[in-house]
Amino acid sequence: MQRHTVQSTALQSVGYDAKAKILELEFKDNGGVWQYFGVKVTMFKKFISAESLGAFFVKKVKGKYPEMKIN
Repeated sequence: MQRHTVQSTALQSVGYDAKAKILELEFKDNGGVWQYFGVKVTMFKKFISAESLGAFFVKKVKGKYPEMKIN
């Protein structure tokens, strides 16, 4: 999945596969790359347009979707 660099203190890059509904996040500070499954397009749009990606992630994504560390 291709990720794009984002302006965030917590995240380095973000990728999204709308067909598979997978959100892929690369964390700064050695957090690695994680995938979150079942993320609908509407949720991704809200996430990517949030004022703080890190805060949105903690409130709306973390612990709410099945996840897997990929590296």
